[in-house]
Parts: sequence; structure tokens; C-alpha cells
Amino acid sequence: MSRMVKRWYAGHPLVWLLSPLAILFWLLSAFRRFLFSTGLKKVYRGRAKVIVVGNISVGGNGKTPVVLALAQYYREKGVRVGILSRGYGGKSSYYPRQVTANDDASEVGDEPRLLAIRSQVPVVIDPIRRRGADYLSSDLNCDLIICDDGLQHYALARDVEVVVMDERLTGSGFLIPMGPLREGHWRLATVDAIVHNRADNTLPDLTAGQTPQYLMKLVAGELCSVTNPTEQAELTSLRSKNITAMAGIGAPERFFSQLTSMGLNLSSTLPFPDHHQFTADDIPSGMVLMTEKDAVKLSDIAHSDCWYLPVSASIDKKFFTQIDNKLVNAGLTMTP
Repeated sequence: MSRMVKRWYAGHPLVWLLSPLAILFWLLSAFRRFLFSTGLKKVYRGRAKVIVVGNISVGGNGKTPVVLALAQYYREKGVRVGILSRGYGGKSSYYPRQVTANDDASEVGDEPRLLAIRSQVPVVIDPIRRRGADYLSSDLNCDLIICDDGLQHYALARDVEVVVMDERLTGSGFLIPMGPLREGHWRLATVDAIVHNRADNTLPDLTAGQTPQYLMKLVAGELCSVTNPTEQAELTSLRSKNITAMAGIGAPERFFSQLTSMGLNLSSTLPFPDHHQFTADDIPSGMVLMTEKDAVKLSDIAHSDCWYLPVSASIDKKFFTQIDNKLVNAGLTMTP
């Protein structure tokens, strides 16, 4: 995160110059919520149950591992699961579109392609989420849809809302564009669960106990070659090497810290903006480590010494039990 973005996130005094725009944003979003809550704007509710995994702030903070963890959990319970994304960063010529591992990330987006590779469930992109949800339930016979983002997309009814947060929490507490918040702090008390993607073991109490909160740990797998994912490298063999780490995610520093904590020697770090469109010139020579999210965009231009670190979310079992109860009460059938 650049110094300028950090100051904006923390609420530098100059952000008050943007207060008129923040007030306008609040009025428009509040009016939009009013239209949906009163029925003046239609809310789509399909046959499938819906879990929304989102946040109230801008920027990436770990939603994808949570989506993958939920998809795996319910797939193993015999539920026909699908994942829905707007396909941010992609430029598909048609929607709704089912994403495959062979799709180009420039067309479908980096996160949807990663989800399609890792989840083993149908992944559909559509900027009109109700249309994508209808395709998953009607055409692909999904009984449960997990939405990657879309907490503020009130046109799609949902049965469970999960917010993912990292160490930045709500930042300055100001709304866009004064600060990072899409909705006010009040929204945290209305969701079903908050999952914290944090390096430490502390759980901040953001809602005075109104909303259950859980810690998530990212568990690293073996390093995989970007050009040949079936080729792996053991971490112990890399600890004596000079390595460049690069990341185009919401919080690159978190990735760099994770590599350092694993005993790797980072000779340099290259942070890029979230969803950065990489070129070959962005990739330095020598051994390069990157996130799996970046690797799905770089497989065609990476050199042979580029590697990515796959991670999986480890979340308290009580989190899944809580979601189970909500979905069963909503009418979802699961095998024991």
C-alpha cells in the first residue's frame, strides 16, 4: 500500500476536502437501500439459497479463501454449490458466463479464474448478479450460491451475509471517497458473521457482541511453478536463495510478511495495485515468488523461475456450524 493510500485510509486531514462527495455518496446509497427495503425496487429471490461473502470497505482483504473454504465445505456435504462473481477486471463478450480453468484472466477476471481452478464447483460471472444467480440455479442446477463480493448488491436476496476484514478494519471510518467504507460501521451489526484475516490471534469486538466474529488463518501449501503448476518446490530448499516477491493484491505487505515468516530471504519486494494488469516488463529476472491470484494472469508471460504460493483458509468450526444452522432454517437440505 502506497504512503498516499495509507494516509487516505487512516483519515488524513485533507480528506475533509472530499466531504461533500462523501455526503452525496451516503445520500445515494441510503436512498437505494430504501428503495429495496420498501419494495419499490425489485429484489430477486431464486430457488437456490445464497451466501454473500463481502466487505464494507474497498480493496482486497481475503474474501477469496473464505469463498473457497465454504465451497469445499458444502460440496463435501453433498450440496450442489455454485460460485457467482461479477468478473471484475475481465472483459467478457457475453454474460452469464461459466468460467473454466482454460479461460483467459483478461476475459473473466483473475479471481473468477482462480476460483474455477481451485473450487471444483461451477463458477459464473455476470455484472447483473440476479441473472447470474438464475443461471446457476436454473441452468446449472445449483442449490447453494456463494457470492464473491456483492454485500451492497441488494437486488439479489441472500440468506447469509459474511463480512471479511483484515488488520485495517474500517480504517478512518469515513465513507467513500473520504475513506474506504462502502457502508457505515453500523452495517457490521446486521450481518451474520465477521471473519478476520489477521496475522495475530486477537479478535477486535466491533459490534459489542451483536455479530459472531471468527479468526481466519491462511495456511500455505507447497510452492508451485507459474508456468507448470504440477512442478513444486520445497520451502526448505529456497531459504538460502535471494528472492524477489511481487504481489498485485489489496494488501501486498501481508504476502511479503508471510514469506518472511516462513524463513525466506526476500532481496526485494514489488507491490502492485490490486487487479494490476501485468506485462512481461513487470517480472524481474531471477527467482520470483507471487500470489496464486497473480499467477493466473501471468502463466503466459512468466519465466521458468516464477513460483506462486497457494493458500487455504482455516476458520473455526463454529463458523461453519453457524452457517449450517442459518441455511437449514432457510430450507437447504444437506447430508450429515
